[in-house]
Amino acid sequence: MSVTASFDLLLRGGRVICPASGVDGLKDVAVRNGKIAAVAADILPTSAKEVVDVSGKLVLPGLIDTHAHVYQYVSGRFGMNPDMVGVQSGVTTLVDQGGPSCMTLPGFRHFIAEASASRVYAFLSAYLVGGLEGHFYPQLYSPDGVDIDATVKAATANLDLVRGIKAHAEIGGFARWGIRVIEMAAGIGKRADLPVYVHFGQLWGLPESGANGEDADTILTRVIPLLREGDILAHPFTRHPGGFVNREGEVHPVIQAALDRGLKVDVGHGSHFSYRLAKKAIAAGIIPTTLGADIHGYNTHVPAPAGTPDQHEDDENHPFAGQAKFSLVQAMSSMMALGLSLEQVVPMVTSNPAKMLGRSGEIGALRVGMDADVSVLSEQNGRFVLKDNEKNEVIAGRLLQPAFCLRAGTRFDAVAPILPQAVAA
Repeated sequence: MSVTASFDLLLRGGRVICPASGVDGLKDVAVRNGKIAAVAADILPTSAKEVVDVSGKLVLPGLIDTHAHVYQYVSGRFGMNPDMVGVQSGVTTLVDQGGPSCMTLPGFRHFIAEASASRVYAFLSAYLVGGLEGHFYPQLYSPDGVDIDATVKAATANLDLVRGIKAHAEIGGFARWGIRVIEMAAGIGKRADLPVYVHFGQLWGLPESGANGEDADTILTRVIPLLREGDILAHPFTRHPGGFVNREGEVHPVIQAALDRGLKVDVGHGSHFSYRLAKKAIAAGIIPTTLGADIHGYNTHVPAPAGTPDQHEDDENHPFAGQAKFSLVQAMSSMMALGLSLEQVVPMVTSNPAKMLGRSGEIGALRVGMDADVSVLSEQNGRFVLKDNEKNEVIAGRLLQPAFCLRAGTRFDAVAPILPQAVAA
C-alpha cells in the first residue's frame, strides 16, 4: 500500500536561521501548497514528494531588499529587471525606492509588481516625476514638482503596494531650494501615516551659483527633527558629503539621538558605500536596521536602452571597484567583513525589513502557514577581497553566495548575470 506524501518539498539538513521565530539550528523546512508546513529537526524524507539536501547551507526567510530600483524601462537606464535583482539573485522581496510617483503608480502595479515572480513593494516618490533616469535632471525635483495632496491620495489608495515615501535631503537640492522639499515629503509621510525613507549624501552637483550658504554637514541636524519614529535614514556609510560622518571624520552626535527616538537606518549599499566611513560609524555604535542593495543600471553592467544618458554621477563608481557585479547577498558579506556577525546581519534582510513594511505577519519569517518564501545561501570560508568605490579593501573571512530561493514554494535558481564571483585574497 502506497503512502501519500504529506509535503510537496522538503529542504533537509541546513542551518535554519529565523530571527522572528528565534530559530537557529540544524532543521528541515517542509512546504505544502506554496506555504511553510513545518520547521523541525529530522522530518522524514519519505513524507515529501521532493527532497533537497541543503546540508552545509544557510536556510533563511526569503531575503528582502529594502532599496531596489526596478521600474524597468520607465525609469530609463536606471531601472533593473525585477526578477534579475530578485528571485534570480536569491531575493524574494524587493522594495522599489522612489521609482513610481502618484502619476506613474498604476503602470508600476501592472507592469512590474503584478508581472514579476518576485514580491514587489514601493516607497512612492515624493516627486511627481518619480525616479526618472535616476534623478538625472535636478530641475525636475524642485518644490514645484511635489503635489502633497495627490501623493497622499495615491499612497493611501494603494497600501497593498505602497509601504512608504521616498525623498532626498542633500546639498545639491538644498543649494537650489533649501529645506522646503524635504518638509513637503515629511508632510506626505505624516498624512499618509507611512515611513519616509530619506536619501542622505550628495546626489546632484551644485548649481552655478554654488552652495548659496548651505552646508552639507548641517543637513542631518536640520532634517531629523522633521522626521517621525519609524522613518528611515539612508546611506549612513556614504562617501558623499552630507552623510553620517562629517568632514572632520566624526559621526554626527544627532544620529544616536535619532536612533534613540525610533528612527531607523538603511545601508543603501550601492555606489555610495565606503568601508572607511562604515568602520567609523559602526565603531561609534551605529548598527543599521536594514540592508538595501541599491542596484541600478548605472552601478552595474546591464545593456543601456538606446538614447539614455551615457554617464551618470554613479557611473564607474562601483561598490566593489574592479568588480562591478554585486548583490544583496554580497552586501551581507560586506557587513560581516566590517565585524558584524551573521546573527546581526540576517535580521537586516528578513525580520527588520518586514517590520519596516508593516508586513511581519506575511514575510520575513519561516512560520507555519506563511508563504514559503525561503532563501538558501552557500557559505565559503577563506580570504576574499572586497573593494569599495574609494579603492579601500577589506578581507572577508566568510563569503555568502545565493544558491536558490523559493517564492511561495516555487524554486528559482540564482542565475542572475549580475551576481559576483568570489575574489580570493
